[in-house]
Amino acid sequence: MGSGQVRMDDGGLAARPGVRASGRQTSIRRAASAAACAVLLGAGLAACSPGNPDPAAEGTTSTSSSAPTTSGAIPKVDAGPPLPADARVMSLGDLPDPANGDCELFQTLPPDSDAEAEDLVPKIYDRGRLIVGLDQGSNLFSFRDPVSGELEGFDVDLAKEIARDIFGDPERVEFRSLTSGERIAALQDHRVDVVVKSMSITCERREHVRFSAPYYSANQRLLTLRGSEIGQLSDLDGKRVCVAEGTTSAAKLRDIVGDVTVLSVNTWADCLVAIQQEQVDAITTDDAILAGMVAQDPNLVIVGDYVSAEPYGVGIPPNRPGDNTDGLVRQVNGTLERIRSSGRWREMYNKWLSQYGSNPVMPRPVYSEDLPDDAGLSSSTSKPQSSTPPTSNSTSTSTSEEGGN
Repeated sequence: MGSGQVRMDDGGLAARPGVRASGRQTSIRRAASAAACAVLLGAGLAACSPGNPDPAAEGTTSTSSSAPTTSGAIPKVDAGPPLPADARVMSLGDLPDPANGDCELFQTLPPDSDAEAEDLVPKIYDRGRLIVGLDQGSNLFSFRDPVSGELEGFDVDLAKEIARDIFGDPERVEFRSLTSGERIAALQDHRVDVVVKSMSITCERREHVRFSAPYYSANQRLLTLRGSEIGQLSDLDGKRVCVAEGTTSAAKLRDIVGDVTVLSVNTWADCLVAIQQEQVDAITTDDAILAGMVAQDPNLVIVGDYVSAEPYGVGIPPNRPGDNTDGLVRQVNGTLERIRSSGRWREMYNKWLSQYGSNPVMPRPVYSEDLPDDAGLSSSTSKPQSSTPPTSNSTSTSTSEEGGN
């Protein structure tokens, strides 16, 4: 665990390690005995349950009792591997409205270059460590190295850069594991100082928490098995798609495709296991997250046109009595300015993401001292310093070129 200053509180469901190509081979060997399960899965997934939940007994055949069937019914057989823990099956109509609302999506407080960290974030500074919520199963962004056991990835490096600017030491970080569905509550309850977890900035989320300037802009796409008949969004009709609970990914398909069964799970690592075991036909989320799955399993491929652009921001708790987070917003945005102007952002991108994406630039910040009076957002009388929303190809307001997509 290195110096001992970085630790992981594995609260909640621990992310599954990615099952590599061998996981899919295992599922293929089971395909003959699980043919009926595949039909049931196509009808809604919920009918499948583990035929033998005892791992020690794997390889044995469980015998199901024969039950009277109606004409055309499929006899009950070994259902194959179980669905991930806490998985839910639903239709697109069961998901929340993906509408982003009407807000100044990217407005945020500017850095305060004249203030010291001990003045901007005194509670964090006095505590001596930054508490960061993230995922430990999102390959390339935040994952545990199987050899060293250390947390690594683009988001991990970003969290350490924030700590560097507060303490002068990038290792003064305490990582706490969060699922996507736990991010908002953890920020609202001030259980973490920041969330650095490929968290898209949306108007709906801004009603509950605060965000830094965007640090990366991804594009939502599809992931499927090589050789699959799915190549475009229109091919999803009648198929099964996996998403992580608490994300906006599946709901954005509503206006594009109709008859889709959604498997909602705790983590993207659970989705990876589900597609390797052929419990779903596709996964939909940001291409940067999908690229991490491809890196773990070459039998997977990213397909289809872009569904939407997804700007990532650092999640920050809302203001509450006695705990104003304006200084933290300014502190984090100061770090983002530094890694942009110094070239550090580009180093991080080249290390983790360059081989799986294009050659992006870091989204341009939109600074304003006059923020809307949303959840915990402060307001004042100053004029905005910028009013043009950032785009994936926009240039930085700083003198250097670095950025993200």
